[in-house]
Amino acid sequence: MKIETIPYKSYEKGLPQAGNWILGQEQDDTIIVYQAFNHQIADYAVANQRFGGSAYSFTRMTWIKPNFLWMMFRAGWASKENQERILAIRMSKNGFIQLLEEGVYTIYTSEKYESKESWQAALSNSEVRIQWDPDHDPSGKKIARRALQIGIKGSRVEQFNNEFIQEIIDITAFVKQQKDNFDNKSEDFLVINESIVDVPPLLKQKYSIPDTFIQDS
Repeated sequence: MKIETIPYKSYEKGLPQAGNWILGQEQDDTIIVYQAFNHQIADYAVANQRFGGSAYSFTRMTWIKPNFLWMMFRAGWASKENQERILAIRMSKNGFIQLLEEGVYTIYTSEKYESKESWQAALSNSEVRIQWDPDHDPSGKKIARRALQIGIKGSRVEQFNNEFIQEIIDITAFVKQQKDNFDNKSEDFLVINESIVDVPPLLKQKYSIPDTFIQDS
């Protein structure tokens, strides 16, 4: 697996414990995001290194997540129906930034939009949705830090599939092994190594991401 892992006991060291932060693994000019699917969709995606086939719909909104443990919470460590397979998708960092630039919050907030009408107008004119949710530890317990989800639909799904995706890796076996390690309180329990994903200042302002993170000494 060409993805860097780390013992969970070392994972949180150096990471912020509260606030809106994009955590992920970057490699060169790419970033890894995660999605969970059923076997039919996952088999096609891995074999073709693109999404498609009779089971995949390009007309539905699909959500990508750069945070491994948030994906594990959402998919129940590959145990939930139609989320039995976990895919790590290496996409271009430029594409990731483009989605953030076009993103609109899923929920109205007066801090970001002048009125509900302006928010609804922005929502109807964008094919990208942004949502912050509580991050979770491996047991599924909420923590104060917020994790990012990006929803895409319409032409942005096509663009993600045809332009942004660099590689699709099936990490289901790794996920299941680590769930066993966690349940058995093994010292070998690993997660994907992640750090703060830096984005341009305007995006930090747009999504209430702190300018910098100063680690406690």
